[in-house]
Amino acid sequence: MAYNFHPVNRKQMYLMPPSIQDWLPEDDLAWFVLDATSQMELSKFYAKYRSDGWGHVAFEPSMMVSLLLYAYCVGERSSRKIEWLCRRDIAFRVITANQVPDHSTICRFRKSNEKELAELFTEVLRLCAKAGLVKVGIVALDGTKIKANASLSSNRTYESIRQEVERMLKEADEVDAEEDRLYGPLRSGYELPAELSDRRSRLARLRECKERLERESAEESAKQKEKIEEREKEEERTGKKRRGRKPKEPQEVPKEEAKANVTDPESRIMKTRSGYIQGYNAQAVVTEEQIIVAAEVTQEENDVQQLHPMLKSASENLVVAGVEENIGIVLADAGYCSEANLAEMAPESPDLIIAVKKEWKQRKEEEPAPRGRIPKGLTARERMERKLRTKRGKFLYKKRSPMVEPPFGHIKAARGCDVFMRRGGEACDSEWKLVCATGNLLKLWRKTGSGFQKVCRSVVSGIKSSLRMANIGGGKCTFQPCLG
Repeated sequence: MAYNFHPVNRKQMYLMPPSIQDWLPEDDLAWFVLDATSQMELSKFYAKYRSDGWGHVAFEPSMMVSLLLYAYCVGERSSRKIEWLCRRDIAFRVITANQVPDHSTICRFRKSNEKELAELFTEVLRLCAKAGLVKVGIVALDGTKIKANASLSSNRTYESIRQEVERMLKEADEVDAEEDRLYGPLRSGYELPAELSDRRSRLARLRECKERLERESAEESAKQKEKIEEREKEEERTGKKRRGRKPKEPQEVPKEEAKANVTDPESRIMKTRSGYIQGYNAQAVVTEEQIIVAAEVTQEENDVQQLHPMLKSASENLVVAGVEENIGIVLADAGYCSEANLAEMAPESPDLIIAVKKEWKQRKEEEPAPRGRIPKGLTARERMERKLRTKRGKFLYKKRSPMVEPPFGHIKAARGCDVFMRRGGEACDSEWKLVCATGNLLKLWRKTGSGFQKVCRSVVSGIKSSLRMANIGGGKCTFQPCLG
């Protein structure tokens, strides 16, 4: 008797044309991303294409947006890896309708639509709000350090940068002089070495680093002069010498130990629990349902200056997303605590509960809850410390870590987004917003799943034909068809 196996015939042709809709189950993340994208406002993407049908055929913008959203959801951000997956992975082939945009096209789309991709954050937040996931009675604010696309070893001191810039400029002058001698003064000069002729080359980045260190030194010098002048005015007014060490005279040139990174000049040296990294400080405001309502990237290593800008950003995002509820309570760790931050809050502002000391110290120095009226003459910091010792303060502050830490852990550990792929502050900010937006999208998928998809498909009647022709300015854009 023969074995009873399913036949394996790789030469067997399809008896009927295959359908993409049969490739994945209905509740797959790929279908969800396509349905979610169909509910987003993408007119700014279409506006960048000619509306008269002329020019080379382009990939459909909503397909490219869906491709990036799905890739970021599954933790793939490399344009080359995304291109490879478009050939090999069923879900990616469904997203692109069997088309394969090359890595250069993906990279150019991401770069040329940097601002528009960042704005998808509020589009996803709007979908989450419609699904009832955005409740801002209590929110938590925190930051996490993310490595830049640059190495710590690429940092150079001001003196070494200055010497290298002078050497390269001198070398360029010598090359020009030698070519003038050999070929005559009418040569165009295109024979220069690549590192000297390319504006995006090392010389341009070195100049940027040098200018940054000089600018920061000038700002520091101006602050020091102002401090000395205030001290002198006070001594002149009182007629007495002020106690304490006299401020040092400001330096006109950058300090010898001042450093800048020649790979990504906008990144900074950041201190983390595991040591120092070259990177950025990524901030996020998170709800109890772990929906991120604000995401920003800053060069500041310290969080203290980010409290009010992040709360303002969160409020603006909620308005754009159509959320009428105001933020009620804000939880934050000791990195955001300062007298200025606490004093700046208006009466109508959210209720702040901010730690005044590190959490391990707070747990170690457990004190009983205060009783009676609040004593007069307390500073803003002392009032906050008293609030944290109350039963209400303790109960609410315990919610901070379970709210804000899991999204960071999921982004950096589960999805592998612990290093920025792009360089520069604006590019990294756009990338962080896209990472957070896809995090929210995954939350929406897990919470609503097929229910959300049925609502979307009742509006767009499925994706049997995903060819979208944007009618902008009375004409038609020419795109490669997405025949799903």
